Amino acid sequence: MRAAPDADLRRFLKVAPMSSPASVDPDMVEALLDRAFEPERRRRTAYKVRGDADALTALSFAAIAENGELAGSVQCWPVSLALEDGGSVPMVMLGPVAVAPELQGSGLGRALTERALAAADAAGLGGAMMLIGDPDYYGRFFGFSAERTGRWRLPGPVEAHRLLARGRDVPDAAGTLGPRVPVAA
Repeated sequence: MRAAPDADLRRFLKVAPMSSPASVDPDMVEALLDRAFEPERRRRTAYKVRGDADALTALSFAAIAENGELAGSVQCWPVSLALEDGGSVPMVMLGPVAVAPELQGSGLGRALTERALAAADAAGLGGAMMLIGDPDYYGRFFGFSAERTGRWRLPGPVEAHRLLARGRDVPDAAGTLGPRVPVAA
């Protein structure tokens, strides 16, 4: 039987929401993302989907190791599906989920993802979430699927089976996914 997610996180000195600049140095997050993925990651479609938006800090978390190094992070972003027939659906984009290479496979990424999803639910934002990722992993552990994303367009290439969503408010409709732009009143 697998340990509870918080048991995976207790190995770290601090698991903090990225809700203030003082909580986690953004340069540490960028360095971790470069180590976990690669510097060219910024060209990926996921970066185009979220645009220049700021991360949703209340839904984004970091695991800080006892030595002060960033061991893992998860970020969430405000995005929107602009529907072909008019209107738009606000959504939360999950990811990237990054874990230091030497800790990958430890359960840390899963625990951070569970923490972010729980925070989204608690904030009333879990009804329409999406990500680009491994359908086997995100489906099995978190309930994401490509069932309702088949008619979505993105601002770059994506393998259709990797465009995943979860939540009662996820539309099964044609539209274009992109950054959520604030609407002037």
